[in-house]
Order: sequence, then C-alpha cells, then structure tokens
Amino acid sequence: MKLCDAFEVARGDVIAFIGGGGKTSALVGLGYELVERGWRVLATTTTHIQADQLSLIPHAMRYTGDAEAVSEALSCYQFVFLYEDIVDGRVIAPNVEWTTELLDTVDSDALLIEADKADGRSFKAPLDNEPAIPAETSLVVPVVALNVLDKPLDTAHVYNHQAMTEKYGFFPGAAVHAPWIGQVLRDEELGLKGVPARARVVAFLNQTTERGYNRQRARIIARSALKGSRIQSVAVGSVRASQPIFEVQRSVGAIVLAAGMSTRMGEPKMLLPWVDNKPIILHIVEQLIRSRLDHIVVVTGHGSDEIKRVLKPLDVEVVHNKSYRTGEMLSSIKTGLRAMPPSTAAAMLVLGDQPRLEPRVIYRVLKRYAEDTRHLVAPSYMRRRGHPIIIGKQYWREILELPKDGNLRTVLERHNDNILYVEVDTDSILRDVDTPFEYNQERLRAGLAALNLEQRRNHQSE
Repeated sequence: MKLCDAFEVARGDVIAFIGGGGKTSALVGLGYELVERGWRVLATTTTHIQADQLSLIPHAMRYTGDAEAVSEALSCYQFVFLYEDIVDGRVIAPNVEWTTELLDTVDSDALLIEADKADGRSFKAPLDNEPAIPAETSLVVPVVALNVLDKPLDTAHVYNHQAMTEKYGFFPGAAVHAPWIGQVLRDEELGLKGVPARARVVAFLNQTTERGYNRQRARIIARSALKGSRIQSVAVGSVRASQPIFEVQRSVGAIVLAAGMSTRMGEPKMLLPWVDNKPIILHIVEQLIRSRLDHIVVVTGHGSDEIKRVLKPLDVEVVHNKSYRTGEMLSSIKTGLRAMPPSTAAAMLVLGDQPRLEPRVIYRVLKRYAEDTRHLVAPSYMRRRGHPIIIGKQYWREILELPKDGNLRTVLERHNDNILYVEVDTDSILRDVDTPFEYNQERLRAGLAALNLEQRRNHQSE
C-alpha cells in the first residue's frame, strides 16, 4: 500500500509530519507518490532540516513572495521545496504564519510540512516550543521508528525522554516497551501536542519489519494508540519499502444483530444453549471479545431483558431496537451504527444467530481490511457472500438514509466493485438458526448433540 492511500490524502490537504524516525523520508516519499498521480506538490518546513536533504526533492527554491515564480517551478518540476534561507548547512524555516499566504497565492494540490525536529532520534516527546504545526493543517502524521524498541530510554535514543519519565514514571535507561510508544502517541500533551482541533491524525510506525515479532509489536502499539479518540488510524510499514505500508490499523466495532422475533423457534433463538450450555448470544459475544474488537454493541428486540441479563457480566453495550417488530434487519443495523463511538472507523456486522462464528474467520476479515484500501470486506465460501461483513464509516450515511422498507443489500450491490471478498474454508459464514431443524444441523456440525426443543420447553414448564 502507498503512503497516500494509507493517509487518505485528498487534494488541498496540508499535511504536517511530526515526531521522529523518518519524517523527512515520509514527506519525500509521499511527495513522489503524489507526483506520480499528476499532482503539483509543495513542501516546506516550520523548523529546520539539513541542506543536503534538499537533494532528495526535484527542486528547492528560496521563497521571496513571488507566487508566480513558485507556480512556474511547480509546472516544471511538480515537486518543489520552499525555504527562507540556508545558514551553516541548515535550511531555515519561514515564520509559521507564512503558510496562510502560501495557500492563498500558490496553485498547488498539496502542501507537505516537516513541522518538528528530533535530531535523528526515533522517538520523541516535544519541548515547550514544539511542534510548529500551522493552524491550516488538515492532516497530522506523528512518526515513530520502531528500531527504538528495546533500546534504552535515554538521551542517545529518545528525544526529550524526561517528559515521558515525568508524566508516566517510565524508568530512565530501561528498555523502551511497545505499550509506552502507544501511550505517548495518543497523549494530548506529548504525541498530539499542538495538533489543530479539526485536523485528522494518522500515526505512522516506520521501520516495521514485514513479518515476525516486530510486526506483532507494531499492532500492539497501534491498538494502544487507537484507545485515544484523536488518532484516526495507524499506518504500519517501512518508508524504504517498495510498498511502504503493510497495513493500516483502525478502530473497528462490532454490531451484533440479536433482535429477531424467533417466530419459528417458539422461544428466543439467541438464548438457546450452545457449547457448555451457554446461550448462543453469549457464545458469539465471547468470540468477538477474543478477537479484540474495539467496541461491541448488541442490538436487541424480542427477549431483550433476558439477553441483557445474560450479557451483563461482559464489557459490551446492549441497545434496544424499538422498531424490531416492523423494521426488519435494517432498523437494527441503523440502531447499531448510531450507537458506535465517534472514533470508530468501521463496523463489523455479526448475526446473533450464527453460532459457529469462528475467531479465525473474524481475524482473517480484520487482517484483510487492514491490508487493503477498500472499506467493504466480506467473507466468501464457494463464491457466496456471508457474515461477518465490515462496513467502513464512509458508507454509514448511505445506510442510515435508506427508507424503512430498504435493505442493506441495496448499498452492497451499489458498491459491489469496491467489496473485498475474503475466501474462507468454512460454510459457517452462511449458516444461521432460523428453524429447529437448522439449529440442530448447526449443533451436529459443531460436534454437539441434537436437542428436542419442544421436549426441552415442556420440561422447563413443569
């Protein structure tokens, strides 16, 4: 995946790179990607960089207020770096307010800014006057290089490590741990200091290995960073790779649809026994918890009080769909979407009557979502689409605006070319338990004994 796709760069973006461990390389790499797409790209700094780094960019020029000269340079080179002066081998930045003038007068498609310094360190906390992020910035990219993992928390490896020690009590000289990086990244006074309120934030974990333990640790950092509400996503990769982003971790919530009337079952099907005699709904939610979904919303209808009682010990949100009798599945999906936290990037739709749901399938769907640029992901068995389905936030409004008699299938068919299908080796993604026969078929497939539901109900009523 390219940097511009991972960062979801749009024309007109003002992008500020902060932190340490690859800011300049990320800025240069992103600039060339945008040039390949035919964009006119300006770059500058609000701090300073080494003069020899200007050779990485097609053209660098001193800005004197002549917007026409800059526009001509963009037409010729497409990627231009602007500075105020060069003194003793250092490129000197203009005043941060200069950004406003630049945006108002120069016809570029994007402005890339190195807005922080780390003096070569891979990880940093800002000093009092750092970073220098222009107010017009629309996207902030905090950067950390993961070669800092297991290195000592000291001046040689971490910029201003004292701020981390003072706030969190990290022991000076101790090996840098993965959770520490996530904690600092999401901290409003450290990793997110100075970020404009309206700016999007996409963190970049640079120098991640494509495989192995290092990548697993990157995922731990990403999950920790995403616990804060400001970071939209975390890109994991290495800026020097041909495809610099290996995956993008985002906050994914689960919506469990458990509002069915169960008219053909004679009792709420989500409460029927499954493994270890646990109710089906409890079993399904436990699989989602094992899969580490960020937020789980269970949408109830028929039998809501009992479902809520069963799930009370778990850390999940239970919401009642008041329209469950007439609204069909769509009303439950809308109820679930409205209950998602604002920071959620996508929702995984899970059927509450699909008891053979497996964490390995959930993991595969989540993994492919992280590795691809598409925001609609569905498992497929023998070319048949099943559940759970991931739906990115950009499609939620379209779903919420469907009429009462509408169907989710309408939206999926409208965007079929954008759906990423993940082939799995189990038909569990297609099976639910709408009837007593289907329930017992699923029990047998799961290695459980069949149950006579009518006999069971008679026994319970005695």
